[in-house]
Amino acid sequence: MLSVVLGGLRARWASFLGGFLALVLGVGLLTATGLGLAAALDPPAPAPERFASSPVVVLGRDTLTVEVRRGPGTALVSRPLDRPQPVDTALLRELRARWTVTEEPPAGGGRPDAGRAGAERPDAVGLDAPAEEVRALVGDRAQVLTGADRRRADPGHERDGHELTGLTALLGTAGGVAAFVSVFVVASVFAFSVALRRREFGLLRTAGATPGQVRRLLLAEAAVLGVTASAAGCALGGLAAPPMARALVARDLAPGWFASALGGSAGWPYHVAFWTGLGVALAGAAAAAHRAGRTGPTAALREADVDRDVLPPGRALLGAGLLLTGLGLLVWTYATEPEALLKRKTYTTLPMLLIGGAALLAPLLVRPAARLLPVPRGGAVGLLVRENGAAAVRRTAAVAAPVLVTVALAGTLFGASESVARAKETEARDRTAAPYVVEGRRVELPEAAPAGTVVAASGPTSLFVRDGAEAVVKYRARAVADPAAFAELARLPVVAGDLRDLDDRSIVVNEEFERRRVGEEVEVWRADGSGPVRLRVAAVLARGTGDNGPYVTRAQAPGAPLDRLESNRPLPTADGSSATPPAANRAARLGLRLLLGLVLLYTVIALASTLLMATSVRGGELASLRLAGATRLQALRAVAGESLLAVAIGTALGLGVTAAVLGALGAGLAALSAPVVLTVPWAWAGAAAGVCAVVAVAASALPAWRLTR
Repeated sequence: MLSVVLGGLRARWASFLGGFLALVLGVGLLTATGLGLAAALDPPAPAPERFASSPVVVLGRDTLTVEVRRGPGTALVSRPLDRPQPVDTALLRELRARWTVTEEPPAGGGRPDAGRAGAERPDAVGLDAPAEEVRALVGDRAQVLTGADRRRADPGHERDGHELTGLTALLGTAGGVAAFVSVFVVASVFAFSVALRRREFGLLRTAGATPGQVRRLLLAEAAVLGVTASAAGCALGGLAAPPMARALVARDLAPGWFASALGGSAGWPYHVAFWTGLGVALAGAAAAAHRAGRTGPTAALREADVDRDVLPPGRALLGAGLLLTGLGLLVWTYATEPEALLKRKTYTTLPMLLIGGAALLAPLLVRPAARLLPVPRGGAVGLLVRENGAAAVRRTAAVAAPVLVTVALAGTLFGASESVARAKETEARDRTAAPYVVEGRRVELPEAAPAGTVVAASGPTSLFVRDGAEAVVKYRARAVADPAAFAELARLPVVAGDLRDLDDRSIVVNEEFERRRVGEEVEVWRADGSGPVRLRVAAVLARGTGDNGPYVTRAQAPGAPLDRLESNRPLPTADGSSATPPAANRAARLGLRLLLGLVLLYTVIALASTLLMATSVRGGELASLRLAGATRLQALRAVAGESLLAVAIGTALGLGVTAAVLGALGAGLAALSAPVVLTVPWAWAGAAAGVCAVVAVAASALPAWRLTR
């Protein structure tokens, strides 16, 4: 059996080349991203900076602990604070009485207010003392850190955490989409290559081969291909991981240590990538092997020339299930949690269900799409293109499917992300009537403003709110300095109450709050963990894109800096104001471009291999066309036209998936009372379709040129 398998692979290496390359690239990317995730999930412990010379650090509490109800009893839940609380004054006196205390102010940019209260109320102090004695004295009044944990008092600790969160999301998304596309492409190429060998299987069955022998032959070929491609992909991923890490560090998308940490000893990425690749190869051949084995000799020979039963019941059921599940989840998310439609996790994963379903059902959609799409009718070539495209369902669907994946991913990923970004920008512009806005990391109120100048200053803070009896939710909030000026310049989407009623004992909430009726009291904890305090609801806002409230005064936001000034007259520019997009946005855009490039590369491989295989077996058909009077140029135009028709069908189906996702997103924005600003990425979708068209024409015309000589 092994000699037969190896001989078959050598004889038909061209038909396996596309699947082999796609599998190598898929396994390579899974390996590289897996190594990156391993480094991000287990980062090296950096040396402490702020208290490098102190073996023990006493750090103020950096979590809020609240008792909630869980079942018949109660439980404690913890939520991280924006910054540690200052060390208790009484505790500081006790520490100073027993040991030498080192007080180091944080470096600029880490925690701007950590040491603002001076030497009496620092957020952390260093000690040269036995750790156990310090713990016994401190008790639960603060945290005692030793060893690498002292890094938690450094100002860059939170920044590294945010970078790692964004990096993990980027690598995880890239690996997930690459796995999805590689599974799809490899399975598609395998299925089509097996379909082209139906005559061979018919002859084998006629010669006495049993169905089991045919299935074992195909699965053995897939196993050999999967093992070699997965091994090569693991090697490629190991070589590609260090340059990938250096590129991420150079673009400020990863901490500086990430490149050196990537060469760790984690072996699980290689195992995951290798066995995933082998599983993909076997799964891609399994369905085709089962169908080839159960087809009788006569039927196999007959179906070798006529496309019949191109959509088996199992494939039809799976495709319909995926399509209906994707559409159902879109509708359900819109009806129950429309704000989830704006999240990257949703508009990255849900389209894959729609894409998978539409691709599996592509053979069913080819004929009606070929009839509906406009095809030039001037002469016999146009008629031949339309009829051949509709008759050769397997070939047309095999070309249309990868184009569908590429166009749909380009449309949904770029369209959804840009639509959400523009909706947020429009909403931010609409939230104020001030013609002049100054933003920066820290801004100061003008000491003297001309008469009639209205200045509304605000800054970021956080509020912790009890959601029912079982949860505590952390909200990003804004603290306003002058409620009257804020109410005069704000243009917030108020659905109840009045912004002018905001004062030091009230709060402006949005519709996401459990308690959201004007006059009700809301129990909140402040950003530094102090509280709880009860604040009266002064006004209720629509949820919008997620940045509408809550709002409090600065009395409920101790230590919150000002980062935004709005005025009806010009103001001096604040230090540090910048239009540079946040690193998270840059990471998201880079990730989208990376994903589209990978998907396009997979599509090129799938198109080229599919059309080279399909056209190479059309020698008899093209010879008959020449004998019927067609010129060589007309035959080439017919072949190229069929390829373009298949690309057009895939593009139309991909745009249909894009329309469904963006339509649900638009409905979600409307339900949230947010600006509906839908952006269809025509440039990205058009570029993807254009590349597919060029590759398809070249891959079909070149072998056709050779066959029509």
